Amino acid sequence: MIIIGIDPGSRFCGYGLLEIEGRKIIAAGCDVINVLKGKDLLERLELLYNAINDILKECEPDIAVVESIFYHKQIRSVFTLGQARGVILLALAQKNIPLVEYSPREVKKAVVGNGNASKQQVRYMVNKILNLHNKPVQDDAYDALGLALCHYNRIRFA
Repeated sequence: MIIIGIDPGSRFCGYGLLEIEGRKIIAAGCDVINVLKGKDLLERLELLYNAINDILKECEPDIAVVESIFYHKQIRSVFTLGQARGVILLALAQKNIPLVEYSPREVKKAVVGNGNASKQQVRYMVNKILNLHNKPVQDDAYDALGLALCHYNRIRFA
């Protein structure tokens, strides 16, 4: 089974992959899609859509885990994030990949043990749990792997 975790973003979109065999993780990796190359929002959304489609085609995940929308003081940021999330959900729907959503608090609780954990704590625990050899620079990549780990824990202990 392959689980893909996706941390939506309109500037950087993190994605993380876990390959599960039985009840064990046999492979893990993560990276980010840099959509800042787009000149405007429409171009960035198109870049995101194409990149997500390429990843889904190459990795053929069995299930996708996407971070749910959270409330933010900047309403414009929420709308932009929602548009990026919509593009991701469309790509998943077109490939008939089942979707599970978790809030940032649920992911932090599952990975770190504290729903109020910092990004640095999530990064540390993801590295500790998975012993990543190629460590990404962006926190978004770790957040995406955290999403995949959250779901892995749910199905493993269910």
